[in-house]
Amino acid sequence: QVQLVESGGGLVQAGGSLRLSCVVSGRYFSNYAMGWFRQAPGKEREFAAAISWSGGTKHYADSVKGRFTISRDNAKNTVYLQMNSLKPEDTAVYVCAAAVAYGGTYHRIAEYDYWGQGTQVTVSS
Repeated sequence: QVQLVESGGGLVQAGGSLRLSCVVSGRYFSNYAMGWFRQAPGKEREFAAAISWSGGTKHYADSVKGRFTISRDNAKNTVYLQMNSLKPEDTAVYVCAAAVAYGGTYHRIAEYDYWGQGTQVTVSS
């Protein structure tokens, strides 16, 4: 069973930065596309960022483009989300996910096969 464990969340002031990490168990991490989603209280889970298996293709939601950077280290089975210029509206539980199939846009929840439990990010004004 593939397990995903996120870390790096916390409380930060507006304008600050955080770096999230997600470690994936198993031998096949380099075969997965990876994504970060977030869910604020009372709202649906939404796409934030995704990265292809090689790291060569990245996608971002408009709301985070220019502020967040997704990256991966296949030797460490880890995907990262560097979050800069944080805003109070970025407050959410951030969840990483792994997609087995190739060729998707990786924006949709249904494209992902494995999910972590999430890490809380709180941005104070």
